Amino acid sequence: MSTLSPAQTEQVKRIRGVPTEKQRLFFASRARYTAYGGARGGGKSWALRRKLTALCLRYAGIRCLLIRRSLGELKSNHLTPLLTELGDAVTYRESDRLLCFPNGSSIALGYCASNRDVLRYQGQEYDIIAIDEATQLSEYQFSIFKACLRGVGAVPRRMYLTCNPGGIGHAWVKRLFVDRSYREHENPDDYCFISAQVYDNPVLLQADPDYVHSLESLPQKLRQAWLYGRWDVFEGQFFPEFSVDQHTFPASSVPPRLRYFAAFDYGFDMLAALLLGVDGRGNLFVIRELCTPNLTLREAALEVSSLCRGFRVEYAVASPDLWNRRQDTGKSGFEIMQAVDGMPPMRRADDRRIAGWRILREYLNSSDGSPSLRICSSCTELIRCLPALLCDPVRGEDAASDPHDVTHAPEALRYAVMSRPSSYSEQEHPDRCFRFPKKANPMF
Repeated sequence: MSTLSPAQTEQVKRIRGVPTEKQRLFFASRARYTAYGGARGGGKSWALRRKLTALCLRYAGIRCLLIRRSLGELKSNHLTPLLTELGDAVTYRESDRLLCFPNGSSIALGYCASNRDVLRYQGQEYDIIAIDEATQLSEYQFSIFKACLRGVGAVPRRMYLTCNPGGIGHAWVKRLFVDRSYREHENPDDYCFISAQVYDNPVLLQADPDYVHSLESLPQKLRQAWLYGRWDVFEGQFFPEFSVDQHTFPASSVPPRLRYFAAFDYGFDMLAALLLGVDGRGNLFVIRELCTPNLTLREAALEVSSLCRGFRVEYAVASPDLWNRRQDTGKSGFEIMQAVDGMPPMRRADDRRIAGWRILREYLNSSDGSPSLRICSSCTELIRCLPALLCDPVRGEDAASDPHDVTHAPEALRYAVMSRPSSYSEQEHPDRCFRFPKKANPMF
């Protein structure tokens, strides 16, 4: 219950702003995790501040945490507006970045630019956690904050997130809140997504129509993400060519008379294996996938052989480090895996990254409406991960290694296309190196 003085109560009443319909939905959500946003200009930051303020006024003594990636963004986007709006109704302690309400409630202001930053929050407890621009945080960082959402008082524990497409956290935010694809121990009822566009914000439309016009004039891909909140296209996407409509096919439509091979990327954290077929014109079809963590080499080989069972698989191309000898056994990973019954003949992958991504991009090229690579709709992990790859911030032609959990299946696909013969050699056509003509020559 609030214990503000009459003067402080009057100060709070003077806080301006009428929520939009989408903001009202955000305020009314009772889900444990509520994400709000999608497009730019939907009034996300304003709604986040109002929600925290309302909760602090309603529940005496609650502890809230407001997170943004950098301290500078936190101060300009939230601290300054909060101090202006609340005035004498709160006190601010600069030493520990804490906004204090007279009823004992508080809002701690934090930032998280790296894993080292997030570790400072381990072991802390908060009733309410708000993360502004959640797609700028990794899933690991999100998991640490989830663990901080606890307490013993009779207060609802809630996490509120705002988000735009793109960034290192794009994949996990899209999985949980947009695609609603849940893993074991994740309760779908805990997650709520409220999509908002700039057109849902009449105050901004009236006050700054030029902002809307600037969004409408962006290049198509960027406009789709920033103006309409499309989660399948976003800034920094490594494969903007990928389209679910053009590059996938139903499991009931696997072409006949394919010749099969496999490709896999092995690490103890994840085995990503693909079963592929090639037709007489050199088109590739990803038929099956397997993505499983925490497997030994022998267990991984058994899984790959199971993936290939029932198909005449001519070879399996695998990560080159499997040919290195292990100090504990004196055997290489190749020797251990190849000894498993049913394992196809293994080939060492060509691991050149930029060249491999160029070839894969050529397979995805569908300028004539007929790409040379299609993925079965049942291969949900590859379909999720391929468009979620980000550009490397240093080498633009390479894919970023973060977020790491989306790299495994695309790496296996890169090995697969690099095992295909090129119609051009580096020596004969250096300017067209690793670029296929449409409908490449047959593989075998």
